[in-house]
Amino acid sequence: MKTLNRTGVALVATLLLSVTALASEGPPDQHHGASFSAGQPGDATRPSRIVQVTMIESDGKMLFLPNRIDVKKDEQVKFILRNSGELDHEFVLGTTKENLKHAEMMRKTPDMEHDDANGKRLAPKQTDQIVWKFSKVGDFEYSCLIPGHREAGMTGTIGKSNPERKET
Repeated sequence: MKTLNRTGVALVATLLLSVTALASEGPPDQHHGASFSAGQPGDATRPSRIVQVTMIESDGKMLFLPNRIDVKKDEQVKFILRNSGELDHEFVLGTTKENLKHAEMMRKTPDMEHDDANGKRLAPKQTDQIVWKFSKVGDFEYSCLIPGHREAGMTGTIGKSNPERKET
């Protein structure tokens, strides 16, 4: 009998989790937007505010720059993600509770990679983007869920904009 290597086990686990989630939630057209706590994937053909997020390692810490982004309800943001570090990093958007739960799963399958509507894994010096519409109200964050990275400081907060603030 042939055995799976670590990458094969991670791939099988990811596929099983994805199939289980889809089977329990109904057709994608009915649940996809609702399955994201922070809103829904944006429309890349529509205007959006551009926010650049850089991932780095510095002085024994792992960081997102900026580590706080203010948004308004129903605002669409195009996140330009840049890994300027020497290690792989992720940007996963959700609630703190969701990210902590997923981080625990990542400890069991550390080779799991994200290329989702709300999350991307980037190799060093790589760039990518996520277009997101914040159609829901709540407290959200972005986090790197690679084991040890969140603990080293790799989290950021999505805050509510001050309605009095003038946009420039």
